Amino acid sequence: MQHRSVFFISDGTGITAESVGHLLAHFPTVSFKHIRLPFTDSEQKVEEALVKIAETEKADGVRPIVVMTLVNTDLRDKLKQSNAVHLDVFGSFVDPLAEELQEQPSRTSGIAHSVLGNSYYERIDAINFTLNHDDGMTDFGLSEAQVILVGVSRCGKTPTSLYLAMQFGIKAANYPLIPEDLERGTLPEALKKYPEKLYGLSINPERLHSVRSERRPDSHYASLDNCRHEIRLAEDLMHREGISWIDSTSRSIEELSTIILQKIRVNSNH
Repeated sequence: MQHRSVFFISDGTGITAESVGHLLAHFPTVSFKHIRLPFTDSEQKVEEALVKIAETEKADGVRPIVVMTLVNTDLRDKLKQSNAVHLDVFGSFVDPLAEELQEQPSRTSGIAHSVLGNSYYERIDAINFTLNHDDGMTDFGLSEAQVILVGVSRCGKTPTSLYLAMQFGIKAANYPLIPEDLERGTLPEALKKYPEKLYGLSINPERLHSVRSERRPDSHYASLDNCRHEIRLAEDLMHREGISWIDSTSRSIEELSTIILQKIRVNSNH
């Protein structure tokens, strides 16, 4: 297997650079080592980055890959003096747009995240909401939720909810379908008022068995037979209630969130 080092160099948090880095998944036969250099916003810090790139090239015996999101063109040009494969996000996208639009782009670091339309405070508010409405912790304020994820315990509701809140400012609650709900074949009473907000997650029984066994090994809760039973009842319940749902087994949190966002946007148009 080929081994390559990848630098993510940004004058801000580096989130945009690492988003571009997701493209590396298209090369599954290559092992990538990620090196993050956020807040590289001065000549001195670029000099330090150049030293690290040179040291890595010498150690690896092959030039590194550098994904950069630097606003300052002088710092960008200096960084490109390194012997590396340079993927200049701003140079590839922002500069051609500026030429086409005949407008000077903003030189403010971190501005890319405002494209999502959610301010810092909106995202903080969403995160607080999601933490307070994790795992059916409370029914109070559920009317504010933009989506309520439902499913059996340990099927991925919490990480997906938090990703929606942190990345997109979505107020996402999540509610477990517990054995009593499943045996009754009805939704928890608190959820019946919000059918349009519900979205279900399911999971492969073998995967659920593995996840639950890490938490409570050799328990009825984690047994494969019980996992199969709960999932079958949960999927039957969601089907009867008309709740859209998706299998989370082989999907990333990013993919799950994108699918859920599409549903939210469709509903908001009606």
